[in-house]
Amino acid sequence: MKLCSACLLGIRCRYDGKILGTKEEVLELLKKEILIPVCPEQLGGLPTPREAAETTGDGNNVLKGREKVITKNCQDITFNFIRGAEEVLRIVQLLGIREAIMKQKSPSCGCDKIPDGTFSGKIVKGDGVTTALLRKNGIKIISEEELY
Repeated sequence: MKLCSACLLGIRCRYDGKILGTKEEVLELLKKEILIPVCPEQLGGLPTPREAAETTGDGNNVLKGREKVITKNCQDITFNFIRGAEEVLRIVQLLGIREAIMKQKSPSCGCDKIPDGTFSGKIVKGDGVTTALLRKNGIKIISEEELY
């Protein structure tokens, strides 16, 4: 059993309300394993659709209170991202999950690649808030790009 970013399974949870489109590799894995879909941003209380958001730094620094999660219109939604990450961790712990497939380039789920915080489309090295919390708690993170 693995955790999986819900958007990778075609669940309408992206910030813009669009369906990402299921990844063939994720669907193939679904035939062999149980994938538990989660959207940390929704679990943190944010609606879909919602305003685009990016971290001002790495998810680890957000968890330490050194950085924030800000919407394009400068609303601080750090609390929602941290709460969502904590809820995902709770699910992982309740179900005994040890691995998670996360959506790359997301301020929540990104693993090793996240938006740079300028809303310019530029990607930098770092983890999203949820990925950072899961790694901190010993969960193996796999990006959907690693399934190709």
